Amino acid sequence: MKILKLIRQLCCLLLLLLLVSCNSDPQQLIPLRPNEVILAFGDSLTYGVGSGGQALSYPAQLNRLTARKVVNAGISGEISADGLKRLPGLLDEYEPELVIICHGGNDLLRQLSKDELRANLRGMFEAANSRDISVVMIAVPQPNLLLSDADVYGELAAELNIPLLSDTLGELLSDNTYKSDAVHLNAQGYRKLAEAVAELLSENGAI
Repeated sequence: MKILKLIRQLCCLLLLLLLVSCNSDPQQLIPLRPNEVILAFGDSLTYGVGSGGQALSYPAQLNRLTARKVVNAGISGEISADGLKRLPGLLDEYEPELVIICHGGNDLLRQLSKDELRANLRGMFEAANSRDISVVMIAVPQPNLLLSDADVYGELAAELNIPLLSDTLGELLSDNTYKSDAVHLNAQGYRKLAEAVAELLSENGAI
């Protein structure tokens, strides 16, 4: 009887450990001090195409919302393979405490390999992680009628255990009030995006 009781206790302990290991909640971010840098990395949606000027891009508006220095490292038209090559130099130059990755829209528009997109996004995470830089990702919608997030973002965020801003871009681009064209936001849309990013950072302990 004692042996059976011990076996049951061990089974309960193993189940508890399994449940803890399967916890899907993203890791909390390190709180950002006022003088620390956020690197906003991406393509035209980060650069601010359609905003009417970089002062109205989402990184600039996030700068004002968070009272943190947010560096706009967006390049219009860039695909993720080129972004992966570019990111390490920026991380070494600016030494940010946090990088926000919003990349892959051009891969999706050009119908490039999703496996390569996944690998490139993972490589961006690894470049930051190897430097002890926290990572947040913004999901980009698949260019179709529903504008739902491409699956690769949710899958990768769960795998890497990082915060993900999901559905926001798709919702904004589905509303004419917030977009300048089919794939870019206007100044008001970038403001909404910045507010959503700021809320995500707050929820995860960064600000």
